[in-house]
Amino acid sequence: MSTVATKWRARLRRNAAGYAMLLPFAALFAGFLIWPLANSLYLSFTDFNAIKAPNFVGLDNFRRLWFDDDRFRHAVSNTVTYVTLSVTLTTLLALALALAFRGTRWRDRIMRTIFFLPAVTSTIALFLIWRWIFGVEDFGLANTVWRWLGGESMAWLATPRLTIPVLVLMAVWGGAGYGMVIFVAGLNAIPEELYEQARVDGASTIRQFWHITLPLLRPVTTYVVITGLISAFQVFEAVYIVFRTQASVIGGVLDSGLMIVPYLYDMGFGKFQLGFASAIAWTLFLIIFVVSLVQLRVSRTLKDF
Repeated sequence: MSTVATKWRARLRRNAAGYAMLLPFAALFAGFLIWPLANSLYLSFTDFNAIKAPNFVGLDNFRRLWFDDDRFRHAVSNTVTYVTLSVTLTTLLALALALAFRGTRWRDRIMRTIFFLPAVTSTIALFLIWRWIFGVEDFGLANTVWRWLGGESMAWLATPRLTIPVLVLMAVWGGAGYGMVIFVAGLNAIPEELYEQARVDGASTIRQFWHITLPLLRPVTTYVVITGLISAFQVFEAVYIVFRTQASVIGGVLDSGLMIVPYLYDMGFGKFQLGFASAIAWTLFLIIFVVSLVQLRVSRTLKDF
């Protein structure tokens, strides 16, 4: 025991300068991340409205959320649909753009820049533009184009069946450029000799894509899909800015655009049920954690196969 203590003291003396330099970051990390997370976990087991002291209720918040809350189930259903469509379409479009504009010519560089711009533009400004595009007014761009095609003006944002498609469209348009850049980096890392050897062996372009490009892009694809899943599960600004009709309605008409995070915001900062909102937050964390684990396991299984 004394030998172990001696080794630890020697290591501490040897690395004292490094530990001292890490202390400011460690203090900020603990104060602004660890403590809020721990406090949020505690609040998820309480009845707290930010006015009175938290009242410990055990698992009542989670029981209410998982078994008695129809609105939460509706939010989960909407979120799963949105995540499935947006991540799938964004990944496919990003890969297609990367294959089309992976070169070093000026045309390819300009096109990559154009498609990447939404990723570095203010999301608030972008969603305000989308709200104008789908505005019910006649000067809205969507209605203008629709009338050119012979249709009548539509209330795009007040039609429940169009809510998820509009959200998916915005997500694909805004996220494909980022995925494209990641895929371009992955494509350029594949040795050209593999393609040359495949062409010598008579492999077609399609066979090269299926047997060389896709397998070697699997780590990149896993990264793009997992980051896309995490981002899609946390969608908030699009619903809040584009589909919020009035102060008390955050999920659009008939909650057609209600997602998990907007529901969390509504319960926590609209109805001041902060304990219940914390339970929603930790439920969302568990959902994202499990989905990410499944995605990683599937990716490893495909790699072994």
